[in-house]
Amino acid sequence: MIKFLDLHKINARFDSQFKKEFQQFLDSGYYVLGSGTTAFENNYAKYCGTKHCVGVSNGLDALILIFKAYIQIGKLNVGDEVIVPANTYIASIISIIQAGLKPVFVEPNSATFNCEASTIKKYITSKTKAILTVHLYGQLADSEVISLLAQEHGLLLIEDAAQAHGAENVLGKRAGNLSNAAAFSFYPSKNLGALGEAGAVTTNDDELAKVVSELRNYGSVRKYENVRLGVNNRIDELQARILNIKLQHLDADNDKRRDIAKRYLSKIINKKITLPFYDGSKNHSFHLFVVLVDNRDDFINYLLKNDIQSSIHYPKPPHKQEALQQFLDLQLPITDYIHRNCVSLPISPVLTETEVIKVIKTVNAF
Repeated sequence: MIKFLDLHKINARFDSQFKKEFQQFLDSGYYVLGSGTTAFENNYAKYCGTKHCVGVSNGLDALILIFKAYIQIGKLNVGDEVIVPANTYIASIISIIQAGLKPVFVEPNSATFNCEASTIKKYITSKTKAILTVHLYGQLADSEVISLLAQEHGLLLIEDAAQAHGAENVLGKRAGNLSNAAAFSFYPSKNLGALGEAGAVTTNDDELAKVVSELRNYGSVRKYENVRLGVNNRIDELQARILNIKLQHLDADNDKRRDIAKRYLSKIINKKITLPFYDGSKNHSFHLFVVLVDNRDDFINYLLKNDIQSSIHYPKPPHKQEALQQFLDLQLPITDYIHRNCVSLPISPVLTETEVIKVIKTVNAF
């Protein structure tokens, strides 16, 4: 069976390093916001090209903390509108609502799955105060053009970069450094995945980094001195140490994903399968390789019969979730079509040549 994602095999590559790091962690006697966290924050900020990285508990909390920090700074107010792609994981929407803001759903481009500046512009009103771009499946949104649009209208630009670790634009700037602030998830299945929950905020904004850092740790500037009504959203010290090890291999792993994607794109030839858009650059980290197929259930079952696992990202769009009933009446045909027909094929740095060939041949024979 070709697994959709073999996390055990991915992490087994670092087994001896993990064990050595765990022993050092254990021996340190310092288990929260220790030297491992500081090292990872410094290294990931350098990797992304930003002044700051603040490690937090997960990707959703990273987004919520960004919005809440901007409210405390005074750059956002409760009730402000935030433009967000309709085609995204529900966490993007939850973060806006949890911060007391109002999401405004925008349809994506059907080829790239991401929103375009020309579409976003139509939804900007006097109530709009921020744009949340999502680098869905690992492909960068058109951040340069969207950034100019945000500047033109005096809007904050925030990245949901949970799936785009290491993706680069044409200028060589990485995800996390294409906006006012960015949120990352290091969930185990991500390209840079922890062995549990973890996340981070990256930014060049000194004040935002300071407020996020305070909010994540009970609103404190130092122990027992609380200047804000904060939360406990700290990154786990052990996870930070694990991420520091894996960060050294992220670029190589992303290159392997891109190589597999290029093979799929050049060798899969089946009129029933719509392949994803890719310009061949580093702007896509291929966290996921998502195809569209009309008879999705038949396709998934066919793959399983041929010992290939697949997945769906995501079967139901946010505006049709029971938790977001206030948006059920929205008419979003492009988003609905994508969520109704999308299938994610196996793609990971540990897929073998034999497995890649089998996926290609099996998909072509569908």
